[in-house]
Amino acid sequence: MLEALLVAAPGAQEHPSLALVNSAGDAAGGKGYDEMSTPEAATAWLMARDLVGPEAVLHEHCQGRLVALRADLRDLFTAHTTGTIPTTSAVHALNAALTCVPGASLLQFDPQTGFTRRADHPVTQVVEHVMAVIAEDAASLLSGDQASQLASCEADSCQRFFVRTHARRQWCSTRCGDRVRAARAYSRKRSIHSAQVE
Repeated sequence: MLEALLVAAPGAQEHPSLALVNSAGDAAGGKGYDEMSTPEAATAWLMARDLVGPEAVLHEHCQGRLVALRADLRDLFTAHTTGTIPTTSAVHALNAALTCVPGASLLQFDPQTGFTRRADHPVTQVVEHVMAVIAEDAASLLSGDQASQLASCEADSCQRFFVRTHARRQWCSTRCGDRVRAARAYSRKRSIHSAQVE
């Protein structure tokens, strides 16, 4: 895994939609990354965030649907952070994900544990359930109290989003901030050197 991804962007632990959007992109040096590049990688990503149990198995079609949702969420997050209009298809895709599974938790009874409520989805609906959870999180993030804190990293080579922990925060990680500061220092040093040579 790339060094830049070892630390989750602020807010990604609490918001699976933010983590999903940040699960692919370009990193320093032009190296691309995709944490959902295969069905197995997508399953592992979902398990690591407690969105599916260890018995879950995603197939290529399910992985493709999550990747498509990721692209739509990126469109919505980009529109939000840049003040532009999102594509109609991205809004429709989010709404479709929100409504693709029943929202009600069903009543269950077990002689040992008694009454409990849980979402009971057949194996074929695991991806729909996950997409609904992620879509609900994205809709809440984009329209709720933290909406004004959602930002995109200002480092040139970074495509990640984050939730600002303070108003002046510009980067998704210390690493991105350090790279930008180092580039600025190098540019200043080079400008001074060029001026002295002339």
